[in-house]
Amino acid sequence: MSELKPRTLISVQKHLRDQVANALRAALIAGDLKPGVIYSAPTLAAEYGVSATPVREAMLDLAREGLVEAVRNKGFRVTELSERDLDEFTEIRSLIEIPTVGRVTRSASREELEALRPVAEEIVAAASTGDLIGYLESDRRFHLDLLALAGNSRLVETVADLRKRSRLYGLTELAEAGALVASAQEHTALLDLMLSGDAAAAEEHMRHHLAHVRTLWAARKQEKATGRNLSKRKLGTR
Repeated sequence: MSELKPRTLISVQKHLRDQVANALRAALIAGDLKPGVIYSAPTLAAEYGVSATPVREAMLDLAREGLVEAVRNKGFRVTELSERDLDEFTEIRSLIEIPTVGRVTRSASREELEALRPVAEEIVAAASTGDLIGYLESDRRFHLDLLALAGNSRLVETVADLRKRSRLYGLTELAEAGALVASAQEHTALLDLMLSGDAAAAEEHMRHHLAHVRTLWAARKQEKATGRNLSKRKLGTR
């Protein structure tokens, strides 16, 4: 019986670390954590009402995703992407995703493509209601599930990593301005083109969609700082 205790503690600790990591991702997306700013684990722990240990572990998880970087004896700095970074991410995604969309259009069954429609509709619904976490999660699922139909797991892993490293920060203002809805609706339009069997049109639409996403990045970077601070909150609250 005594052997079960450490395993239980490890499980609880891992769960708390995951909770903290998800809360920090949400703060990044909302713009509460600012690119270029250094945050200490104790300060964030106080904000979220937990100890510093799960915060440090969560930050290390985010560092592996390229979202933050460790600063010796200070804490973690939120990664700031340059315009060149964004251009390079977009170029790589275009080289992979555009031709893959054409290939999937020609090879996937109608049933496989239709299975993506509920997720495409979730993206639109989340954008319309300002649910940023739901928007990004549904968007991630749609794109990766679509690429998975090509049958190349390494390709999917590569795009998943690119998406993590090019995550949109500070989306609140864009969502409030309705800027995400048009991009969200492009997913259902892409699906309709693929179902029609027009591979060339689907590829062109995908090219437009990625360019639109790049425009959102630019809009986000051009916005003036809002001056908001990380508000006092506990895990489990929104």
